[in-house]
Amino acid sequence: MNIDNGLLRGSIVALVTPMDESGAVDWKSLDALIDWHIEEGTHGIVSVGTTGESATLTATEQTAVIAAVVNRVDGRIPVIAGTGANSTQQALALTHAGRAAGADGCLIVTPYYNKPPQEGLYRHYWTIADQVDSPIVLYNVPARTACDMLAPTVARLAQHERIIGIKEACGTPERVLEIKRGVDPKFLVLSGEDAQTLTMMQYGAVGTISVTANVVPNLMSKFCQSYLSGNNAEANELDQLLQPLHEVLFLQTNPIPTKWALHAMNLIPSGLRLPLVPLAEEHHASIRNQLVKFKAL
Repeated sequence: MNIDNGLLRGSIVALVTPMDESGAVDWKSLDALIDWHIEEGTHGIVSVGTTGESATLTATEQTAVIAAVVNRVDGRIPVIAGTGANSTQQALALTHAGRAAGADGCLIVTPYYNKPPQEGLYRHYWTIADQVDSPIVLYNVPARTACDMLAPTVARLAQHERIIGIKEACGTPERVLEIKRGVDPKFLVLSGEDAQTLTMMQYGAVGTISVTANVVPNLMSKFCQSYLSGNNAEANELDQLLQPLHEVLFLQTNPIPTKWALHAMNLIPSGLRLPLVPLAEEHHASIRNQLVKFKAL
């Protein structure tokens, strides 16, 4: 599948990477999750993004997981590989590997920890886009990276033919307006904040790369599709329904609550990798109550 701006819209799940209790990737559960998402109407998959625990997978494992997702999806929906790193050379190598594994495009987070200036961000992404024949979606999430890619930098990068959009998770929905003012109308913006997705779509985003879609893929798909098809009343109603679930899935660091929920739903084993640890017991009831409300248990 050769993705373009028109194919990446709606509810794109930031897929967890199932692991057994020892922390090894559970390939059987991964296949089952993918099939379930497609049956439930998910519009696309991001493999080994933040929610997929990219930070604790080796480069070899990342590529293997991406390839497994691509093979199981078999062209039914787009697959985007998470290939970011805080070293340009490492991100370049991961992006080459993600594309070689068959991903339709790559999601590249801003370099974390080393806090590059805006010019460094520009050169980082431009270098990768020049050297890898892959559609690229930028990813801005300063709460995790300590690095905020500003709208003027996005506008500069949007001039590269391979840079087709951005997952924006700066926490300020109005950033969508700033970005849209500086880019071609075809440049896509996707929400990276589930709780803010409706507002961001009202400002011009075309969907979300979603954590919550791991748990209620059908509802997230229906919510996005409702808004994009002009059914504002239904979109507002679904947004209000989903807000408490968004909240509990971030009671601890993502993906700890989401993996706990999926394990409770008998969809994956309970495994995580250190330094992530199992969900604190004090949060179990809050998440379980939401799962019951959504008939996920």
